[in-house]
Amino acid sequence: MPQGWHDTGQGQRRSARRLQKKQLEPRLEEAKAGQRVVFFVDAAHFVLAPYLGILWCFVRQFVRAPAGRQRFNVLGALNAITHELILVTNDAYINADSVCELLHLIAARGLYIPVTLILDNARYQKCHLVIELAKTLGIELLYLPTYSPNLNIIERLWRFVKKDCLNSTYYKDFTLFKSAISACLAQTQTKHKAALDSLLALNFQTFKKSRILAQCGIFGSLWNEPPISGSNHDEAPCLKRPRDRTR
Repeated sequence: MPQGWHDTGQGQRRSARRLQKKQLEPRLEEAKAGQRVVFFVDAAHFVLAPYLGILWCFVRQFVRAPAGRQRFNVLGALNAITHELILVTNDAYINADSVCELLHLIAARGLYIPVTLILDNARYQKCHLVIELAKTLGIELLYLPTYSPNLNIIERLWRFVKKDCLNSTYYKDFTLFKSAISACLAQTQTKHKAALDSLLALNFQTFKKSRILAQCGIFGSLWNEPPISGSNHDEAPCLKRPRDRTR
């Protein structure tokens, strides 16, 4: 096994669990009590390209695909409790100016209680311009550890959008493509409210030992390690030794 391969994963998971328990969950409890407003922030980059669904059939199917690689960028802030959605969109790039625009839109809500944004470490979000503006506006920025999208529930919203209006759907031009995404996002509090209230519940899936191969060894030692004993569901069982059919 390469040295440090599994240790790095363990460190990232410990960091994510520590932030979840000591910072994220206490702020969410305050939000539930009406003492704080928490927004989950992230950007999605929807490319005008085929989004394939799943189809089982005996005959090969051909899917129409749009031409071009135009992108519709959506920077969103999702209220953790009410699921209100604040958006900044464009057809070019999401950058620090886009994040600052989002901060101003949130500040314009005139919220009289503390505001916290949960976001990842993208450069355009974790830069001097954004951090200083957030301090000026009195908005707290809580950055998630690396590789922890499971702690940002707005990621689930982006998957919902793809499933609802993009998968297995052909749009002949970029205007129709953008309109479909915008219409879906505009209906989060109406048509899609029931589905999103369930999908965006504040439940976070974490894995204490997510690398199965790391429990067993890799390459030459993969089949030589005994299975892990115990009934703890967090422990991933090793692969069984294959039967020797030459005997």
